[in-house]
Amino acid sequence: MTDLTDQQAAWSLDQLTKSEFFHQKLHAWGMLEVAQRIEQVRGEKLDWNWEQLGISEQALNLIMHRGIKPVIVFAHPQVLMQISRAVSYYRMLAMVSQKSMKRVGLTGTRYERERSFPDEQAALAVAIHLNEIISQLVEADDQINPREFDLWRGMAAGSQAQGSWQNTKGSKTEAIVKGLLQRRLREKKRILEESANGLRMQLRDGRKVVFADEPDIGIYKGDEIMTAIEIKGGIDTAGVLERIGAAIKSLSRAKERNPASTTLLILQDVSLTPRAQEDLKINKDIVNHWFTVRDVLQDVNQREKLFDLLSI
Repeated sequence: MTDLTDQQAAWSLDQLTKSEFFHQKLHAWGMLEVAQRIEQVRGEKLDWNWEQLGISEQALNLIMHRGIKPVIVFAHPQVLMQISRAVSYYRMLAMVSQKSMKRVGLTGTRYERERSFPDEQAALAVAIHLNEIISQLVEADDQINPREFDLWRGMAAGSQAQGSWQNTKGSKTEAIVKGLLQRRLREKKRILEESANGLRMQLRDGRKVVFADEPDIGIYKGDEIMTAIEIKGGIDTAGVLERIGAAIKSLSRAKERNPASTTLLILQDVSLTPRAQEDLKINKDIVNHWFTVRDVLQDVNQREKLFDLLSI
């Protein structure tokens, strides 16, 4: 990276943090996975009653003329009932929000979670509503291109991610780091079971990961804490020592519960003032390791070092 002023560096990290948040949402919502599952559906085996499903004849003909499988474009109740998160796929294809679906009496947020499916009546209602919108969008484009469908879903996903970003409570940095670890655990298939909100994960090796407030992330073996992580995302230089002190206090409690536990602190670069670094060195028996947010997001080697310390 070229030399930047402190202000430019702060904005650069802010951009990276937001981009990583959006990237995490892409995976959290399973957008690629659900699209792949729908593409594999043998739509010709389904009973398509176009009119009853809210699909216009003109839109259908345009799709068929382009050699596009109808199931990729139009929602079928059986697909919604059998493929996890298919509701979100077609909702995003129609470029409508979860909130707007609720306002028309078709609340389907719960069906956009993994392993949650609508019943036949709800699936039909959702399919008809979304197909009517999608039909109008297709009709408005005589030269419809299959790649447009990815863009349509991407536009809706971006809008939804922006809303999630704005509504994130507490430290966005904390949300990013927690999301990074959650994605790592899912991608490495280390999870045996997890809570609906993803804040408690039972790992295959017998450990349990809890995303909470104190510590921000805790890894347990039975009831004994094995690893404690504190995340301090503040950038106010005036509060640096206060943040470091709060982190030391929180991690000291983990050490009291289990002196052999490993403790880690993740904080913003601006917090690593000479005085703060001195405090951390003095308290290295309490704060065993520390990383900056930039380390975790930009430095592959540092990120892998973090994962190694967590044995994930």
